[in-house]
Amino acid sequence: MRRRARPFMQLTVLTAVLLLAGCAVGPDYHKPDVELPVTWQLDTPWRQSTPDDALAKGPWWERFGDAKLNQLQQQALAGNQTLAVASARLLQARASANATNAGLFPQVGVGTRAGRLRISGDRPLTNYNAPNYATVQSDFALGLNASYEVDLFGRVARNVEGAAASAQQSAADLENTRLLLTAELASSYFNLRELDVELDVLSRSIELQRKALELATSRHDLGATSGLDVAQQQALLDTTLTQVDVLRKQRSQFEHAIATLTGTPAPLFSLPSALVPMMPPAVPLGVPSDLLERRPDIAAAERAMAAANAQIGVATAAFYPSIMIAPSYGVDSNSMTTLFNAPSVLWSLGVSATQTLFDGGRIRAGVNFSQGGYAAAVANYRRVVLTAMQEVEDGITGVAALDRAYAQAQAAIVSARRVLDIANSRYEGGVATYLDVITAQQSLLNSERQAAQLMGQRMLTSVFLVKALGGDWDGTKVAMK
Repeated sequence: MRRRARPFMQLTVLTAVLLLAGCAVGPDYHKPDVELPVTWQLDTPWRQSTPDDALAKGPWWERFGDAKLNQLQQQALAGNQTLAVASARLLQARASANATNAGLFPQVGVGTRAGRLRISGDRPLTNYNAPNYATVQSDFALGLNASYEVDLFGRVARNVEGAAASAQQSAADLENTRLLLTAELASSYFNLRELDVELDVLSRSIELQRKALELATSRHDLGATSGLDVAQQQALLDTTLTQVDVLRKQRSQFEHAIATLTGTPAPLFSLPSALVPMMPPAVPLGVPSDLLERRPDIAAAERAMAAANAQIGVATAAFYPSIMIAPSYGVDSNSMTTLFNAPSVLWSLGVSATQTLFDGGRIRAGVNFSQGGYAAAVANYRRVVLTAMQEVEDGITGVAALDRAYAQAQAAIVSARRVLDIANSRYEGGVATYLDVITAQQSLLNSERQAAQLMGQRMLTSVFLVKALGGDWDGTKVAMK
């Protein structure tokens, strides 16, 4: 009866071992739910789109149609040092994941030894009936050894899972760094171009004001007007010239920022002034849930959760035994001629297991620490999602409002020019004072500068919205109007 029961018991033990081998302690990872609205609060003329996370978030800046911006972006992608740091960290994360994956396989090594040694004749006796003698002999050995951790409780598997998630997080961080870099460069570039437009407005205003000063001086010399008109016009011209220096200072700062972003020393970089057409592209929008697929910072936060969850399993596995298999095989002889003879062969095969019996709560504290890290990662993930939805809503409402404001600013310029023409005619006819002309000139200058600023804000808000949406979109043509 006992002989029949023995195979059954062996089969039972083998089955239990196989079942344990497929078990990994700790919670399995499931992405937490985030409460999302059904759609964006769209203001006309927005329409919906269907972005796909599988599509490459490529050179979105090309949609602005500015060749110089395209060139600067390529320089930044090639020479920016922040991006180089993120790329190096991705290489490190992938190397770390590969090193962790090695724990799934046996570690095999080979060792050799060759030496000449003398054994003391006065060494302690191991047998009182066998006297010791001093001997001089050679020792030659060659061995192959292996070690393998039997991952019954999933410690190695959870480590591999966490390392893979960390590598994916680093890849998402690199994409997010690239997105932030290109967005910052585009913002600095459009700020600079907006200042070029303002400086052009001031240049034309200065030319107009100088002609008006010549007219006022001529009329004063003829005795038609008092010196007050000349003084007022000179004061307006001096104020405008002062604004030119202020704008040039601001422009130089953006120029230096662009140099740094492209990896160029600021003293060696210059960007000539140019009046380029600035028209924001039509940006299609998706439902809020698409943000979970498009934005690299959300992807990075989600991968951080997976890595933190895996660490709970690693910490929990410390409660269970660690089992190692370490076989070895080799030869050992006192002569090279007999090293590979059968009597020189030596081998070992065994299993070792260690189990912590008491640690003063260290393992439990490690599990609690990992659980706290996972809770923090979940909270950070939800924060990033909420921030992303806020940024998109800000971009949507901002673009729509700025479009309306820019259209109104263009109408204000037309009205200001009409007022200036009327004021000049009335002044030349002696009906109005020169203060009316100065007021009309200042009003036109303010209106044109406001329109330039609104044009720049439209471009910046479009860049901000593209960044908030996670980069470029698919090739579907979706009109804004």
